[in-house]
Amino acid sequence: MDPVRNPYAPGAGQRPPELAGRDRELAAFEVVLERVARGRPERSLVLTGLRGVGKTVLLNTLRSQAISRLWGTGKIEAKPDQSLRRPLSAALHMSVRELASRHRAPHRVDDFLGVLKAFALRANDPKGKLRDRWQPGIDVPAATGRADSGDLEIDLVELLSDAAEVAADVGSGVGLFLDEMQDLGPEEVSALCAACHELSQSGAPLIVVGAGLPHLPAVLSAAKSYSERLFRYQRIDRLDRLAADHALVAPAAREEVQYEAKALDALYEASGGYPYFVQAYGKATWDHAPRSPVTAADVRVAAPEAEAELAVGFFGSRYERATPAEREYLRTMAELAAGGDGGEAGAATAEVARLLGRRPASLSPARDALIKKGLIYSGERGTVAFTVPHFGRYLRTQPG
Repeated sequence: MDPVRNPYAPGAGQRPPELAGRDRELAAFEVVLERVARGRPERSLVLTGLRGVGKTVLLNTLRSQAISRLWGTGKIEAKPDQSLRRPLSAALHMSVRELASRHRAPHRVDDFLGVLKAFALRANDPKGKLRDRWQPGIDVPAATGRADSGDLEIDLVELLSDAAEVAADVGSGVGLFLDEMQDLGPEEVSALCAACHELSQSGAPLIVVGAGLPHLPAVLSAAKSYSERLFRYQRIDRLDRLAADHALVAPAAREEVQYEAKALDALYEASGGYPYFVQAYGKATWDHAPRSPVTAADVRVAAPEAEAELAVGFFGSRYERATPAEREYLRTMAELAAGGDGGEAGAATAEVARLLGRRPASLSPARDALIKKGLIYSGERGTVAFTVPHFGRYLRTQPG
């Protein structure tokens, strides 16, 4: 069929043509927005799940919902070893600019921008050279005595409280959307939890929506014990069969293309219902199918191409980031997970050490490096699992 008309879109954070299976999450966030609009207290939100389940797509969609309510919004992608001050300053600057452009913003906006600039400038090393100092693009003088103590927790509480007051003044809200939240440092996680705690107690119209890997709740809990009650947690998982079929059938129908039932069976078996894989197999099948309706034979012919593309772009790019010692650890995990659900089942760290003939403590550096690189996570003490669905299956096909 015509590849130009191919409706499927496998891409990192790229919205699929049909956002299937997420109606519950979208409806729940509409309730959050409406409660905030009515002055009701609401918790911030945390989305968790494996890579490829569509967390970033959902995060962006929730942001669009907030924008449609004329909220000010900003998005951040956390990165290891990067200070939160700079990206957070840019995100809040954007959100307040949006508020000012959509509402008759009071003079208080300039006052807040002065506080924001003071907060941002604290990202600079006071011992660094003047020419190397970062200057935020905020055209007001920096304020003093507010959000500039240098203590991130104090400063963040004050900054987000002031941002919420600006939103309240104009009868709106502020949404901060934070992707890869598990990559925040311990000090930053603690500060963010403290700020969200303060906001929830006061019923302020500022919501943080975070997204991260399955162990994110444990990261938050380690920072602040009350985080278990502070956030509304939503686990984002693979699509069920009806939703996966809808993600394929609805875009095709708009192009006057249909699927045979056995073709949908084969596509669900290949993709496992993971949204990224649904798009990848759907795209390859469309390109190989000669005509409508798409058949199971078309899926079988196209599957190797989809798998080859995933092997390079989705699995291989991650595997290449691992050192030889880390790859050995990953392959041992995959061996232990053989027979599990695509290799997602957790592996006991003691069993990994036993198969490798090593002491568990000697493998800690490799395990910790893989966690930091986002290739595995520790959901429970003494176990590790892949952050990428079907990664175990991929590893078992690779030469040693």
